[in-house]
Amino acid sequence: MLETSHQAVKKCVSAVRSASSLLEKENIQQCIFLLSVDPSLFFLFPGYVLALICPNASQAWCEITHVSQLLASPVLYMDLNSSITNLSISANAENKYSLYVGLVLAISSSIFIGSSFILKKKGLLQLANKGVTRAGQGGHSYLKEWLWWAGLLSMGAGEAANFAAYAFAPATLVTPLGALSVLISAILSSYFLNEHLNIHGKLGCILSILGSTVMVIHAPQEEEVASLHEMEMKLRDPGFISFAVIITVISLVLILIVAPKKGQTNILVYISICSLIGAFSVSSVKGLGIAIKELLEWKPVYKHPLVFVLLAVLVLSVTTQINYLNKALDTFNTSLVTPIYYVFFTSMVVTCSVILFQEWYGMKAGDIIGTLSGFFTIINGIFLLHAFKNIDITWSDLTTNTQKEVFSLNGHEDKYILLENIECATPGFDDDITLFSRTDDHSP
Repeated sequence: MLETSHQAVKKCVSAVRSASSLLEKENIQQCIFLLSVDPSLFFLFPGYVLALICPNASQAWCEITHVSQLLASPVLYMDLNSSITNLSISANAENKYSLYVGLVLAISSSIFIGSSFILKKKGLLQLANKGVTRAGQGGHSYLKEWLWWAGLLSMGAGEAANFAAYAFAPATLVTPLGALSVLISAILSSYFLNEHLNIHGKLGCILSILGSTVMVIHAPQEEEVASLHEMEMKLRDPGFISFAVIITVISLVLILIVAPKKGQTNILVYISICSLIGAFSVSSVKGLGIAIKELLEWKPVYKHPLVFVLLAVLVLSVTTQINYLNKALDTFNTSLVTPIYYVFFTSMVVTCSVILFQEWYGMKAGDIIGTLSGFFTIINGIFLLHAFKNIDITWSDLTTNTQKEVFSLNGHEDKYILLENIECATPGFDDDITLFSRTDDHSP
């Protein structure tokens, strides 16, 4: 209970100083701003309860039990403004510091994740040279390869850094920076794995990254969930239940029916399984993060059955992702697997977040247009990655004039040059380009 409105404001000011997170400070400062702009609004209602909603920490309540005009005093009002100004300056400095920390963590995450693909692929190639059963054929010998474990640890470090980055920087900055892992993986694969990616593939990677970034930027912000009870209510929503059932059915069809027949020739089969299951893994991680936070607040979260459900879903989804991602890396080119996996995984995570947290309610027309534009940009990028992967074209081929002079000095065609051109001409492409698939040559 507070005796005066001025003391209520002071209570809010002290709450900002002791706030444990940046988001908590911003929410409390909004309440202080309302008080400072029109303090008489609260003076008209004795007994008014001021709620300070802090999604990432706690919830504070300030009840005004006594109406006072102390705040009308210029000295006290200036003192309050001075406190708020000092807090704003301090918050701005902390915002900049947090932004830099989040930026470093996000870039470090991309480096670790991009390198993990190379380490895993290198380990799988060493196993293939030894003649053991490959991961693409159902083997699990990679569990004995230290390079594969180094790749797994690198990916774990990258995911941990990415998770920590969200605590310091906004999602609109951290999520697009995840695209750097695609570029890092493509560059490292050309040096350490001797894999070739032509100019069409490079343009496809860039378009896929740009499209995914546009989709993330224009996607509405995620609704915060502060407790396991709120998370449980979200998971019980009919829309999310329908989404989960559809994703589960599609995943089972791909795993049991499509993968045994088309997995070795169609790159989208294994990656689709990883991406679909990945939507559940990210949601489980968010829920378990809330549980850990409540556990640190000495709440008996171990009595909540949702914790064990989320843990089981996380273990099952992560093991499935690792299994089929290994098959994709062992079967197809890393420079193709990495960007396609990034595009599909990001799209599924954004879709799951939109449905689970109902973010689409607040979408504006500009965001809808941006999301659609990003989606079609991704489609164009994937098309370039696959449709022209068998064509060897470099920058020098594009900049060099390939047309030869076929006229002699007297202005007539040189029959010898013409005959030479006819003899050297090649009738189209010998190899059929199959979109989204890998074909093996079989001799008759």
